[in-house]
Amino acid sequence: MNLDDTITRIETALGNELLNLDRKSDRRLYIDMTPVAVREASRLMLGGLGARFQIATGVATREGIEVMYHWALDREGFVVTLRILLGYEQPEVDSIATLCPAAEWIEREMWELLGIQFRGHPDLRHLLLDDDWPEGNYPLRRDFQGDAVGREHGSLLQQGEGDHRREPERGGEGAS
Repeated sequence: MNLDDTITRIETALGNELLNLDRKSDRRLYIDMTPVAVREASRLMLGGLGARFQIATGVATREGIEVMYHWALDREGFVVTLRILLGYEQPEVDSIATLCPAAEWIEREMWELLGIQFRGHPDLRHLLLDDDWPEGNYPLRRDFQGDAVGREHGSLLQQGEGDHRREPERGGEGAS
């Protein structure tokens, strides 16, 4: 199957949920869609097109939280990225982890670092941050105030002052 055939199948499957198609090259396609289409589009990528889930990424932008699901069609040699935009007030989308278990950990990361609620996720619990991390404080959001939270919780954020980057101290004079 070539990229044009893939585009046709995706356009047909998504219908009005498709917002924009951006063909960056013969190997790269970005599809903007409404959040309600994520599970159906993922089902198409997995079952209908035989794609392999690579990763998902979340980015806090001025407009909202952009989530991109990157799918590889290895035999065809191209990557399709399904892209959605969620509002900051209530960033919610259906989880794809039950369809694609490889998405479970990255959805957990986006949940705790960006505050995205993944409806139907089988195991939303902290992966990177302390279990007692203050609710509503999301380190990868544009409005995050890291200094206060880092001091309170002695977390990774407090280490950002450079302790982990220092050169190891060597012994006294004459040490080799």
